[in-house]
Amino acid sequence: MKRPTIPDLARAAGVSVSTVNRVLNQPELVRSPTRERVLAAAEGIEFYGLGTIENAVKSTQTTHRLGVLLQRGSRAFYLNLGEAITAAACSYGGHKIELTVEYLEDLTPEKVAKHMVSMGERCEVLAIVAPQHPLVADAIDSVLGTGVPVVSLIGPLTAKGNISFVGLDNWKVGRTAAWAFDKMVHEAGKIGVLVGSHRLRNQEMNESGFRSYLREHNTEFSVLEPLPTYESAAVAREHVETLLTNQPDLCGLYISGGGVTGAIAALRAMPKRADFVAVGYELFDDTRAALIDGTLSMIISHPLERFARETIETLMKAKSGGREAGAHQVTFGFDIYTPESV
Repeated sequence: MKRPTIPDLARAAGVSVSTVNRVLNQPELVRSPTRERVLAAAEGIEFYGLGTIENAVKSTQTTHRLGVLLQRGSRAFYLNLGEAITAAACSYGGHKIELTVEYLEDLTPEKVAKHMVSMGERCEVLAIVAPQHPLVADAIDSVLGTGVPVVSLIGPLTAKGNISFVGLDNWKVGRTAAWAFDKMVHEAGKIGVLVGSHRLRNQEMNESGFRSYLREHNTEFSVLEPLPTYESAAVAREHVETLLTNQPDLCGLYISGGGVTGAIAALRAMPKRADFVAVGYELFDDTRAALIDGTLSMIISHPLERFARETIETLMKAKSGGREAGAHQVTFGFDIYTPESV
């Protein structure tokens, strides 16, 4: 077949030949919607000069420098989230986005605060996963003071300035986890709780919602004090081994934060107790396998694609709104997985 010509492209886009020529040679003289329409038509008819049109359209676009600071890249969840946000930025139509995704292995407040300030100097708007701490709050205000909006991911944060939030309704997450124990455990007993850190507000809210549900619906359960894992699989494994050894009436485990792979390893290493329920957080290869083999009873998880889209959308809104704009609050539903649904 004859390859499409410029007149063919003009007809497909519903514009004149001269408009197509201007998109190719003087794109700044053509309105953005028209440029995008010509580009879409070129893709549709497989126009031979598609690359030239793409470059011409991109040359007229403002570059948006977005930054995302996540926790340890060695953890599957954060690596998967980073990849999903990168894909969402690439597919965000009509805009030229320069995305910087960085991971922080040292999660001490001093390191988190310092890295935030560094990224704030390199990006126009910043999304972060961080603990609630005075040093972090001070760093947020420092970044906001330079005119760079800040968006908190997963767990809400507070500072003097306006901070946007994208994530789950963590109160509902906790209550849903408690509902699972209430419905699946036949004889109430003690429930162990793991959190990554007492300063991660999403996990604090998870625990609060968890206890709230059981106070309201089933007071026969005894929820033990939460044990911090410091996002370490080794620490989580040690905690779970101790719980299983020292709490003979332990009927369940709620893994609300980091270290889930260590908790899974501990559960697998000990004789499985009848009527024992374990609820975890976030679906990835290890937790999926634990659901399938019965180590975990249920997983509550962020829907990564939607989370990523909402993150990019909120970063762009925060940037366009400027320093005086109010904070954006975006919450969305979570996914629930059981051994029969994966």
